[in-house]
Amino acid sequence: MEFFAQLEEVIHTSDITQRFALFENLYNSLDSLEFNHAHTIRPITTPIYAPLCTIAHPTKISRPKTINTNSSMGAFLHSIAHIEYSAIDLALDATYRFRNLPREFYLNWLEVAKEEIEHFSTLRGLLQRSGYEYGDFVVHSNLFEAMKATPIFADRMALVHRGMEAGGLDANPFVYQKVFSSTHPLRDEILGALEIILRDEITHVSKGDKWWRYSEDPRSFKDILALYDYTLPKVLNVEARLKCGFSLEELEELQRG
Repeated sequence: MEFFAQLEEVIHTSDITQRFALFENLYNSLDSLEFNHAHTIRPITTPIYAPLCTIAHPTKISRPKTINTNSSMGAFLHSIAHIEYSAIDLALDATYRFRNLPREFYLNWLEVAKEEIEHFSTLRGLLQRSGYEYGDFVVHSNLFEAMKATPIFADRMALVHRGMEAGGLDANPFVYQKVFSSTHPLRDEILGALEIILRDEITHVSKGDKWWRYSEDPRSFKDILALYDYTLPKVLNVEARLKCGFSLEELEELQRG
């Protein structure tokens, strides 16, 4: 059995249950798989969630100010679940697309995919308990477009895994506070899920940091972000970013613009 061929099947399967089963089989069979780095690369060209979700521009998607009702909490949970589902694709595509790297690279991003699947499954369960299913709300394809735009290894690690995913660390405290202020009966379970996501996302961004540095690209991290017109959030989660490999000096420079 060949690793990239098996992974390709996972990537191109749109049914969520089947996809996760294929991934679990791949993950549990790693020791017996051969790595043929010459295997033809056939990445997805449209979002794998397109058959399930209506896709719109982010500015066309309304976000509830409070999340006390099932409908508002459903919309909120759906937006977070969609980010996690998109992150599965990011991890799988990195594992599949970039070849002739140390075995540790492939193990790292399979671990990330596994944890993103766990995050999504937890959020999807909470979403279902609110009376909704993944696909019931409009989504955007920002992360998928960033993935398509970065077939170059250093750019992918910088923009997506060290840049955009770190933006999730910055947003987490605000998202947490929004849930904390809610009177919804699932509040405490959702807060627990957000704590797990923050913990795991720190390790994910750390992997992005590690492999971006491995690339030894002569451009600066800041220059790569500028190349893709990526704007950092106004407020950075300094504590979390320091745990991921950012230095205080770099964060100060990034905040200066």
